[in-house]
Amino acid sequence: MRNIRIVGMGKYLPEKIVTSEEIDRLLDLKSGWSEKKSGVKYRHYANGETASEMGAKAALAALTEANLSLEDIDCLVSTSGTMEQPIPCSASLIHEKLQPNKPIPAFDINSTCLSFVTGLDVISSLVHAGTYKRVLLVSTEIASIGINPKQKESFVLFGDAAAACIIEQGKEGQTSGILSSRMETYSKGAHLTEIRGGGTKYHPNHHDVEEDFLFDMNGKEVFRMSSRVIVPFVDQLLEGAGIAKSELDALVPHQASGMAMRLMRSKLDISDEKFINVIEHYGNTIAASIPLALCDAIKMGKIKRGNKVMLLGTSAGLSLGGLLLEY
Repeated sequence: MRNIRIVGMGKYLPEKIVTSEEIDRLLDLKSGWSEKKSGVKYRHYANGETASEMGAKAALAALTEANLSLEDIDCLVSTSGTMEQPIPCSASLIHEKLQPNKPIPAFDINSTCLSFVTGLDVISSLVHAGTYKRVLLVSTEIASIGINPKQKESFVLFGDAAAACIIEQGKEGQTSGILSSRMETYSKGAHLTEIRGGGTKYHPNHHDVEEDFLFDMNGKEVFRMSSRVIVPFVDQLLEGAGIAKSELDALVPHQASGMAMRLMRSKLDISDEKFINVIEHYGNTIAASIPLALCDAIKMGKIKRGNKVMLLGTSAGLSLGGLLLEY
Protein backbone atom coordinates (compact mmCIF):
# COMPACT_ATOMS: atom_id res chain seq x y z
CA MET A 1 0.00 0.00 0.00
CA ARG A 2 1.22 3.49 -0.84
CA ASN A 3 1.16 5.38 2.43
CA ILE A 4 -0.52 8.66 1.47
CA ARG A 5 -3.45 10.61 2.87
CA ILE A 6 -5.86 13.12 1.35
CA VAL A 7 -5.83 16.03 3.80
CA GLY A 8 -7.93 18.62 1.98
CA MET A 9 -10.18 19.12 -1.02
CA GLY A 10 -11.74 22.20 -2.56
CA LYS A 11 -13.79 23.24 -5.57
CA TYR A 12 -14.69 26.28 -7.61
CA LEU A 13 -17.76 26.71 -9.81
CA PRO A 14 -18.34 29.68 -12.13
CA GLU A 15 -21.29 31.85 -11.12
CA LYS A 16 -23.02 31.50 -14.49
CA ILE A 17 -25.52 28.62 -14.43
CA VAL A 18 -27.07 27.23 -17.61
CA THR A 19 -30.15 25.04 -17.20
CA SER A 20 -31.18 22.22 -19.49
CA GLU A 21 -34.29 24.22 -20.36
CA GLU A 22 -32.02 26.97 -21.70
CA ILE A 23 -30.07 24.41 -23.73
CA ASP A 24 -33.33 23.10 -25.17
CA ARG A 25 -34.25 26.59 -26.34
CA LEU A 26 -30.76 27.33 -27.64
CA LEU A 27 -30.65 24.17 -29.78
CA ASP A 28 -34.34 24.30 -30.68
CA LEU A 29 -35.04 21.00 -28.95
CA LYS A 30 -38.23 19.63 -27.45
CA SER A 31 -38.63 20.76 -23.83
CA GLY A 32 -37.03 18.21 -21.49
CA TRP A 33 -34.84 16.58 -24.18
CA SER A 34 -31.50 17.81 -22.81
CA GLU A 35 -32.11 16.68 -19.24
CA LYS A 36 -33.51 13.31 -20.28
CA LYS A 37 -30.61 12.66 -22.66
CA SER A 38 -27.80 13.85 -20.39
CA GLY A 39 -29.02 13.49 -16.81
CA VAL A 40 -27.90 17.09 -16.27
CA LYS A 41 -30.29 19.64 -14.75
CA TYR A 42 -27.85 22.53 -14.79
CA ARG A 43 -24.19 23.19 -15.43
CA HIS A 44 -21.82 26.08 -14.80
CA TYR A 45 -20.18 28.00 -17.65
CA ALA A 46 -17.14 30.21 -17.26
CA ASN A 47 -18.01 33.83 -17.91
CA GLY A 48 -14.70 35.69 -18.08
CA GLU A 49 -12.78 33.41 -15.70
CA THR A 50 -9.72 31.64 -17.01
CA ALA A 51 -9.01 28.00 -16.16
CA SER A 52 -5.95 29.02 -14.11
CA GLU A 53 -8.03 31.49 -12.08
CA MET A 54 -10.60 28.79 -11.43
CA GLY A 55 -7.89 26.30 -10.47
CA ALA A 56 -6.24 28.77 -8.09
CA LYS A 57 -9.57 29.38 -6.31
CA ALA A 58 -10.15 25.64 -5.92
CA ALA A 59 -6.58 25.27 -4.62
CA LEU A 60 -7.11 27.98 -2.00
CA ALA A 61 -10.34 26.28 -0.91
CA ALA A 62 -8.44 22.99 -0.45
CA LEU A 63 -5.71 24.74 1.55
CA THR A 64 -8.34 26.30 3.82
CA GLU A 65 -10.03 22.92 4.28
CA ALA A 66 -6.68 21.36 5.25
CA ASN A 67 -5.71 24.32 7.47
CA LEU A 68 -2.54 24.74 5.41
CA SER A 69 -0.84 27.55 3.49
CA LEU A 70 1.08 27.59 0.22
CA GLU A 71 4.26 27.46 2.29
CA ASP A 72 3.29 23.89 3.25
CA ILE A 73 3.14 22.72 -0.40
CA ASP A 74 6.26 21.50 -2.19
CA CYS A 75 4.79 20.54 -5.60
CA LEU A 76 1.88 21.73 -7.75
CA VAL A 77 0.44 19.47 -10.46
CA SER A 78 -2.30 20.35 -12.94
CA THR A 79 -4.33 17.22 -13.67
CA SER A 80 -6.56 18.74 -16.34
CA GLY A 81 -7.78 17.46 -19.67
CA THR A 82 -7.98 20.86 -21.37
CA MET A 83 -5.36 23.57 -21.59
CA GLU A 84 -5.62 27.30 -21.14
CA GLN A 85 -2.81 27.73 -23.68
CA PRO A 86 -0.31 25.32 -25.26
CA ILE A 87 2.74 26.85 -23.56
CA PRO A 88 3.49 27.16 -20.68
CA CYS A 89 1.84 24.26 -18.89
CA SER A 90 -1.38 24.92 -17.00
CA ALA A 91 0.33 24.31 -13.65
CA SER A 92 2.66 27.25 -14.29
CA LEU A 93 -0.34 29.52 -14.91
CA ILE A 94 -2.05 28.32 -11.70
CA HIS A 95 1.29 28.86 -9.91
CA GLU A 96 1.32 32.46 -11.23
CA LYS A 97 -2.19 33.11 -9.86
CA LEU A 98 -1.34 31.65 -6.44
CA GLN A 99 1.94 33.61 -6.16
CA PRO A 100 3.78 31.35 -3.70
CA ASN A 101 6.76 32.82 -1.86
CA LYS A 102 9.02 30.00 -3.05
CA PRO A 103 9.61 28.42 -6.49
CA ILE A 104 7.37 25.36 -5.98
CA PRO A 105 7.81 22.99 -8.96
CA ALA A 106 4.77 22.98 -11.25
CA PHE A 107 3.94 20.60 -14.09
CA ASP A 108 1.01 18.92 -15.86
CA ILE A 109 -0.22 15.34 -16.07
CA ASN A 110 -2.84 14.91 -18.80
CA SER A 111 -4.81 11.80 -19.69
CA THR A 112 -7.95 13.79 -20.59
CA CYS A 113 -10.92 12.75 -18.40
CA LEU A 114 -8.70 10.45 -16.33
CA SER A 115 -6.10 13.13 -15.58
CA PHE A 116 -6.91 13.36 -11.86
CA VAL A 117 -6.86 9.59 -11.39
CA THR A 118 -3.59 9.29 -13.33
CA GLY A 119 -2.07 12.23 -11.47
CA LEU A 120 -3.05 10.83 -8.07
CA ASP A 121 -1.64 7.45 -9.08
CA VAL A 122 1.71 8.83 -10.24
CA ILE A 123 2.19 11.48 -7.56
CA SER A 124 1.17 9.18 -4.69
CA SER A 125 4.18 7.02 -5.52
CA LEU A 126 6.47 10.05 -5.27
CA VAL A 127 4.92 11.13 -1.98
CA HIS A 128 5.14 7.59 -0.59
CA ALA A 129 8.82 7.49 -1.60
CA GLY A 130 9.49 10.81 0.10
CA THR A 131 10.34 12.76 -3.07
CA TYR A 132 7.63 15.27 -2.12
CA LYS A 133 6.16 15.84 1.31
CA ARG A 134 2.87 17.48 0.35
CA VAL A 135 1.44 17.93 -3.17
CA LEU A 136 -1.42 20.03 -4.51
CA LEU A 137 -3.31 18.46 -7.44
CA VAL A 138 -5.61 20.75 -9.43
CA SER A 139 -8.11 19.80 -12.14
CA THR A 140 -9.59 22.84 -13.86
CA GLU A 141 -11.73 22.61 -16.97
CA ILE A 142 -13.52 25.01 -19.29
CA ALA A 143 -15.41 22.69 -21.62
CA SER A 144 -18.07 25.17 -22.72
CA ILE A 145 -15.75 27.01 -25.13
CA GLY A 146 -15.17 23.95 -27.31
CA ILE A 147 -18.46 22.06 -27.53
CA ASN A 148 -20.16 21.76 -30.90
CA PRO A 149 -23.85 22.77 -31.11
CA LYS A 150 -24.17 20.57 -34.21
CA GLN A 151 -23.52 17.54 -31.98
CA LYS A 152 -26.40 17.99 -29.55
CA GLU A 153 -25.81 14.67 -27.74
CA SER A 154 -22.45 15.87 -26.47
CA PHE A 155 -23.27 19.59 -26.33
CA VAL A 156 -25.82 19.03 -23.56
CA LEU A 157 -23.38 17.10 -21.34
CA PHE A 158 -20.60 19.47 -20.40
CA GLY A 159 -19.99 22.04 -17.69
CA ASP A 160 -17.04 24.01 -16.33
CA ALA A 161 -15.49 23.50 -12.89
CA ALA A 162 -12.28 23.20 -10.92
CA ALA A 163 -11.40 20.85 -8.07
CA ALA A 164 -8.25 20.55 -5.97
CA CYS A 165 -6.82 17.86 -3.71
CA ILE A 166 -3.88 17.94 -1.27
CA ILE A 167 -2.06 14.72 -0.44
CA GLU A 168 0.73 14.05 2.02
CA GLN A 169 2.59 11.07 3.41
CA GLY A 170 0.57 9.28 6.05
CA LYS A 171 1.67 9.43 9.68
CA GLU A 172 2.27 6.51 12.01
CA GLY A 173 -0.97 4.88 13.05
CA GLN A 174 -2.92 6.14 10.03
CA THR A 175 -4.26 3.56 7.59
CA SER A 176 -4.96 5.85 4.63
CA GLY A 177 -3.32 4.91 1.35
CA ILE A 178 -3.53 3.73 -2.23
CA LEU A 179 -4.42 0.03 -2.30
CA SER A 180 -4.15 -0.59 -6.05
CA SER A 181 -4.33 1.18 -9.40
CA ARG A 182 -4.74 0.19 -13.02
CA MET A 183 -4.95 1.76 -16.47
CA GLU A 184 -5.59 0.20 -19.87
CA THR A 185 -5.57 1.91 -23.27
CA TYR A 186 -7.36 0.63 -26.36
CA SER A 187 -6.04 2.86 -29.13
CA LYS A 188 -8.51 1.45 -31.66
CA GLY A 189 -10.69 4.08 -30.05
CA ALA A 190 -8.14 6.90 -30.29
CA HIS A 191 -10.27 8.90 -32.73
CA LEU A 192 -13.66 8.26 -31.14
CA THR A 193 -13.22 11.26 -28.84
CA GLU A 194 -11.04 14.11 -30.02
CA ILE A 195 -10.34 17.73 -30.81
CA ARG A 196 -8.19 17.54 -33.91
CA GLY A 197 -7.10 21.16 -34.22
CA GLY A 198 -4.82 23.27 -32.08
CA GLY A 199 -1.66 21.19 -32.13
CA THR A 200 1.10 20.76 -34.70
CA LYS A 201 -1.00 18.57 -37.02
CA TYR A 202 -3.74 21.14 -37.59
CA HIS A 203 -2.19 24.39 -36.45
CA PRO A 204 -4.41 27.51 -36.62
CA ASN A 205 -1.79 29.25 -38.78
CA HIS A 206 -2.40 26.76 -41.59
CA HIS A 207 -5.80 25.23 -40.88
CA ASP A 208 -9.21 26.89 -40.71
CA VAL A 209 -11.75 24.05 -40.57
CA GLU A 210 -13.79 25.25 -37.59
CA GLU A 211 -15.13 21.86 -36.54
CA ASP A 212 -11.60 20.47 -36.15
CA PHE A 213 -11.21 22.87 -33.22
CA LEU A 214 -14.41 21.68 -31.52
CA PHE A 215 -15.12 18.57 -29.46
CA ASP A 216 -16.05 15.51 -31.53
CA MET A 217 -17.26 12.24 -30.03
CA ASN A 218 -18.86 9.00 -31.18
CA GLY A 219 -20.56 8.33 -27.86
CA LYS A 220 -22.25 5.08 -28.84
CA GLU A 221 -19.02 3.46 -29.98
CA VAL A 222 -17.14 4.71 -26.91
CA PHE A 223 -19.75 3.04 -24.74
CA ARG A 224 -19.64 -0.21 -26.75
CA MET A 225 -15.85 -0.44 -26.41
CA SER A 226 -15.72 0.43 -22.71
CA SER A 227 -18.68 -1.77 -21.73
CA ARG A 228 -16.91 -4.85 -23.11
CA VAL A 229 -13.92 -4.43 -20.81
CA ILE A 230 -15.17 -2.59 -17.71
CA VAL A 231 -16.14 -5.68 -15.66
CA PRO A 232 -12.84 -7.60 -16.04
CA PHE A 233 -10.98 -4.31 -15.51
CA VAL A 234 -12.71 -3.72 -12.17
CA ASP A 235 -12.19 -7.37 -11.18
CA GLN A 236 -8.44 -7.00 -11.71
CA LEU A 237 -8.36 -3.68 -9.86
CA LEU A 238 -10.04 -5.33 -6.86
CA GLU A 239 -7.77 -8.36 -7.10
CA GLY A 240 -4.74 -6.06 -6.99
CA ALA A 241 -5.95 -4.73 -3.65
CA GLY A 242 -6.95 -8.14 -2.35
CA ILE A 243 -10.49 -7.05 -1.53
CA ALA A 244 -13.96 -8.08 -2.67
CA LYS A 245 -16.42 -5.72 -4.34
CA SER A 246 -18.71 -6.11 -1.33
CA GLU A 247 -16.03 -4.46 0.82
CA LEU A 248 -16.22 -1.20 -1.16
CA ASP A 249 -17.80 1.68 0.73
CA ALA A 250 -18.08 3.97 -2.29
CA LEU A 251 -17.47 4.11 -6.02
CA VAL A 252 -16.75 7.54 -7.51
CA PRO A 253 -17.11 7.35 -11.31
CA HIS A 254 -16.24 9.84 -14.00
CA GLN A 255 -19.49 11.74 -14.45
CA ALA A 256 -19.63 11.08 -18.20
CA SER A 257 -23.42 11.14 -18.69
CA GLY A 258 -26.50 10.07 -16.80
CA MET A 259 -27.03 7.10 -19.08
CA ALA A 260 -23.38 5.98 -18.99
CA MET A 261 -23.38 5.99 -15.20
CA ARG A 262 -26.68 4.14 -14.91
CA LEU A 263 -25.36 1.43 -17.18
CA MET A 264 -22.01 1.31 -15.33
CA ARG A 265 -23.76 0.95 -11.97
CA SER A 266 -25.98 -1.81 -13.33
CA LYS A 267 -23.13 -3.66 -15.05
CA LEU A 268 -20.96 -3.55 -11.92
CA ASP A 269 -23.94 -4.25 -9.63
CA ILE A 270 -23.21 -1.35 -7.26
CA SER A 271 -25.95 -0.06 -4.97
CA ASP A 272 -27.27 3.48 -5.29
CA GLU A 273 -25.99 4.28 -1.79
CA LYS A 274 -22.40 3.47 -2.72
CA PHE A 275 -22.47 5.01 -6.21
CA ILE A 276 -21.57 8.71 -6.11
CA ASN A 277 -23.62 10.51 -8.75
CA VAL A 278 -23.53 14.32 -8.94
CA ILE A 279 -23.91 14.82 -12.70
CA GLU A 280 -27.29 16.56 -12.44
CA HIS A 281 -25.63 19.48 -10.61
CA TYR A 282 -22.50 19.95 -12.74
CA GLY A 283 -22.62 17.96 -15.97
CA ASN A 284 -19.50 16.29 -17.33
CA THR A 285 -16.60 18.46 -16.14
CA ILE A 286 -13.89 16.35 -17.81
CA ALA A 287 -10.99 15.62 -15.41
CA ALA A 288 -12.58 17.73 -12.66
CA SER A 289 -15.59 15.41 -12.49
CA ILE A 290 -14.05 12.70 -10.27
CA PRO A 291 -12.38 15.02 -7.70
CA LEU A 292 -15.51 17.22 -7.70
CA ALA A 293 -17.69 14.20 -6.90
CA LEU A 294 -15.15 12.98 -4.33
CA CYS A 295 -15.07 16.41 -2.68
CA ASP A 296 -18.87 16.52 -2.43
CA ALA A 297 -19.10 12.95 -1.12
CA ILE A 298 -16.58 13.69 1.65
CA LYS A 299 -18.33 16.92 2.66
CA MET A 300 -21.74 15.20 2.71
CA GLY A 301 -20.40 12.37 4.89
CA LYS A 302 -20.89 9.70 2.24
CA ILE A 303 -17.16 8.95 2.45
CA LYS A 304 -15.53 8.79 5.88
CA ARG A 305 -12.05 8.05 7.20
CA GLY A 306 -11.19 4.38 6.81
CA ASN A 307 -13.65 3.85 3.94
CA LYS A 308 -12.51 1.90 0.90
CA VAL A 309 -13.20 3.98 -2.20
CA MET A 310 -12.85 3.22 -5.90
CA LEU A 311 -12.23 6.02 -8.43
CA LEU A 312 -13.16 4.79 -11.90
CA GLY A 313 -13.54 6.23 -15.37
CA THR A 314 -12.83 6.29 -19.07
CA SER A 315 -11.08 8.86 -21.20
CA ALA A 316 -10.23 9.68 -24.79
CA GLY A 317 -7.62 7.26 -25.99
CA LEU A 318 -9.69 5.06 -25.39
CA SER A 319 -8.48 4.45 -21.84
CA LEU A 320 -9.92 2.95 -18.69
CA GLY A 321 -8.46 4.00 -15.37
CA GLY A 322 -9.13 3.13 -11.77
CA LEU A 323 -7.68 3.54 -8.33
CA LEU A 324 -8.59 1.96 -5.00
CA LEU A 325 -7.83 3.93 -1.87
CA GLU A 326 -8.51 3.81 1.81
CA TYR A 327 -9.64 7.31 2.70
